[in-house]
Amino acid sequence: MIQEFLSPLQLSLKIALVAGFVVIILGTVIGKLLSRKHFKGKVMIETALMLPLVLPPSVVGFLLIVIFGKHSLLGRAIEWAFQQPVIFTWWAAVIASVVVAFPLMYQSAKTGFQGVDYEIEDAARVDGASEWKVFFFISIPLASKAIVTGGVLSLARALGEFGATLMFAGNIPGETQTVPTAIYVAIDSGNMNLAWLWVISIVFLSFLMLLFVQLKQK
Repeated sequence: MIQEFLSPLQLSLKIALVAGFVVIILGTVIGKLLSRKHFKGKVMIETALMLPLVLPPSVVGFLLIVIFGKHSLLGRAIEWAFQQPVIFTWWAAVIASVVVAFPLMYQSAKTGFQGVDYEIEDAARVDGASEWKVFFFISIPLASKAIVTGGVLSLARALGEFGATLMFAGNIPGETQTVPTAIYVAIDSGNMNLAWLWVISIVFLSFLMLLFVQLKQK
């Protein structure tokens, strides 16, 4: 019973942490790149980046299967490199979580960088700082509040991902079964006690993360 309860919880935390790490890096870098750039097609790019936020999870899962499936060039390349397809592995759950959580991190980071006083960054450049030094020692510290908020919200989103994960990674106990999919199976099989334990656990973790965000914003 204990192992049956802990296995999806441990896997969910593992997937959320890996996905959160990837999302924080990608969201911060891309958020900075697009925060003040103006070019043709920017609106289209930003719309595409935000699209997973509003698409049905089943659509996201379907598109991931098409992109990473055995019949795609990328899917075949991954299978050749790692001797196995990515679909129905815990890495598939990580990819699904990254896709659905990225918009939250990107939007938060972009807003944070837009709030940084450009004159401060420009003064650092005049003093001889490279773009990377300006980014790491000026931009990120000044936008850290938004970056941390985006990171925590993305982590919470990755922890609760269900639809795309179920389609793309499946529901293999001990391999790809996360807490959201485990709850679904437990309710379907009538195991309400176990379902309640998982529900309480994920509600508690999500509450703590949102509480942290609320306290950070004050």
